Amino acid sequence: MKSHQVTRGSQRAPHRSLFYAMGYTPSELDRPLIGVVNSHSEIIPGHIHLDTIAQAVKAGIYSAGGTPIEFPVIGICDGIAMGHLGMHYSLPSRELIADSVESMALAHALDGLVLIPNCDKIIPGMLMAAARLDLPAIVISGGPMLAGRFRGKDVDLSTVFEAVAKFEKGEWTESDLEELTLSACPGCGSCAGMFTANTMNCLAEALGIALPGNGTIPAVSAARLRLAKEAGQRIVDLVQKDIRPSHILTPEAFTNAITVDMAMGGSTNTVLHLMAIAREARVDLSLEQFDQISRRTPYLVSISPASPLHIQDLDEAGGVPALMKELSRGGLIHTDALTVTGNPVGENIARAAIRRPEVIRTLDHPYRSEGGLAVLYGNLAPDGAIVKAAAVAEEMLVHRGPARVFNSEEEAVKAILGGEIGQGDVVVIRYEGPRGGPGMREMLAPTASLVGMGLDREVALITDGRFSGATRGAAIGHVSPEAAAGGPIGLLREGDPIEIDIPARRLRVLLPEEELDRRRQEWRPLPPKINQGYLARYAAQVTSANTGAVLQTPPPGAYIKVA
Repeated sequence: MKSHQVTRGSQRAPHRSLFYAMGYTPSELDRPLIGVVNSHSEIIPGHIHLDTIAQAVKAGIYSAGGTPIEFPVIGICDGIAMGHLGMHYSLPSRELIADSVESMALAHALDGLVLIPNCDKIIPGMLMAAARLDLPAIVISGGPMLAGRFRGKDVDLSTVFEAVAKFEKGEWTESDLEELTLSACPGCGSCAGMFTANTMNCLAEALGIALPGNGTIPAVSAARLRLAKEAGQRIVDLVQKDIRPSHILTPEAFTNAITVDMAMGGSTNTVLHLMAIAREARVDLSLEQFDQISRRTPYLVSISPASPLHIQDLDEAGGVPALMKELSRGGLIHTDALTVTGNPVGENIARAAIRRPEVIRTLDHPYRSEGGLAVLYGNLAPDGAIVKAAAVAEEMLVHRGPARVFNSEEEAVKAILGGEIGQGDVVVIRYEGPRGGPGMREMLAPTASLVGMGLDREVALITDGRFSGATRGAAIGHVSPEAAAGGPIGLLREGDPIEIDIPARRLRVLLPEEELDRRRQEWRPLPPKINQGYLARYAAQVTSANTGAVLQTPPPGAYIKVA
């Protein structure tokens, strides 16, 4: 075991002395040392209860013969960070989390890891670390929040964002808005729709790195604590059998995850995260593969923001196992892929069943014949762009209109709420990519404002930034190359005719190539929005969205090899 490097032998007596100072006993140091990576904090509703999850995990580890060692990582609440300076830090925090887990695990020679995330960037950050380290690892999330209730209807955080525009229009009073605000998020857990956090927690199941139920069992359920104990027990077995992420995070596992993502209309952010995790796992993954899988995968699950249903409904319907079993009927799932249960996917889903057919549809009765996400290309996005097609109204799947160009999210929101955007317009928000943002801000405010203003079926939005999983409407993000890198989106001018054709996977500006070439010669990038601290370093190293917005790896020879 790796931990013997710090617990065995005469030369490690000083190390043991430090363990004894913390109350560990000699017999505990003879057991596998399991890192319990807890992202608990008092600033994220999805993480406020993770101390309870960690206690259950540690009980499971101890009962199975391991010694749990808990340590923290940071986490940012996208909802609280949104719409101001804070959102610049959200995606970059993913890299800090991965690096922190790597640092702690290797510095202390841990034998395995139980990863306890729950929200947007924390989940992929921990999974990136697991793939990079290749120590036995298992994910147990904090689980989804229950939907709120407001005047007889289920509501969630996206409902509040959309209500802001209704208030600005004068349709709602301040007391209406506050009543909803008090009702929308009823307690702990990751926000209740198929937003980024819940999508990623479901995909951790599909990847096989989390136990069945990880993505859908509600945060407040006792079943969540039982699952946490089981995760603690399983990690000891994984260590003893040396089952590592490299055995689980295979090309087949990523195909399964993308297939599940497309079938349930997950967040567009999953493209960034799956590509980043695959890179750490040394699995080749491209935007083209996402689109290929989307074209062959039917859309079977429609959850908020695409419908009134929420994650608790998906759990009642049979969860991810029931969805995967239905997909496997069409040969769309690799059932022989290994999982942290020690069994292949096929055994895990053998007894699964669809218990609410109005939540999980069958292959012969899909919402759409193709998956929830689509990859668009054209002279406006030579390296690709992403749209959550499942949340786009039919009449907006094909659209042509004049560009309304803004160089920041704030400018666009002001124009939308000020009534300056009209029917048929295409709102373009640029210089919000990984480098130009910096940090590729998530823009729920402009999309929710369009919905609240009643324009989501009339106005499209294009950006080199990204969107919240709570976004709905013709919102096209991840436009690559980004404006700050000289991408064509940076060449657009007010009124340029934009063509969107999601079924044909096309995104174009209807201008002659000669005109674009002329503008390219005249183009100069805007000055950096932030030029100090972590974000300045991040902007200098980050790659484009079409590669997962990961940090560039120094060329061979840049490092001195450590013996």
